[in-house]
Amino acid sequence: MSYDNLKIDNQICFALYACSKEMIKQYQPLLAPLGITYTQYIVLLVLWERDNITVKELGEPLHLDSGTLTPLLKKLEVQGLVERIRSTGDERNVYIKLTKRGIALKEEARKIPEKMFCSTGMSLDEANSIHKQLKSLLEKLM
Repeated sequence: MSYDNLKIDNQICFALYACSKEMIKQYQPLLAPLGITYTQYIVLLVLWERDNITVKELGEPLHLDSGTLTPLLKKLEVQGLVERIRSTGDERNVYIKLTKRGIALKEEARKIPEKMFCSTGMSLDEANSIHKQLKSLLEKLM
């Protein structure tokens, strides 16, 4: 009986984990001048697309729940990048709105995706193919 299926190098989950960890590590020097972490960056990416949304609406594309988002959002608020506004109609809803400083940070972050792409050494076709495959895998897992 072979146990090859239990080898770490044969695990898709480990390849994804290791790759994700290394990608996030590559982001750190690009995000440090902005004073934000990778997780704060992805939150801002969503808000730069669609501002003034509820925590629940923010969490959906990020696949994060409010328990994970709340401490992140509090830190972003302390940094002056977002405001958390409790709904007057339903106190359970908290809206997240970019501040002027949060909006301005978008311009500073504009070149980050291109720098990250260049750091991978992949062709555009390779990157698009991997992206498509990962999105497909995510859909199948959900």
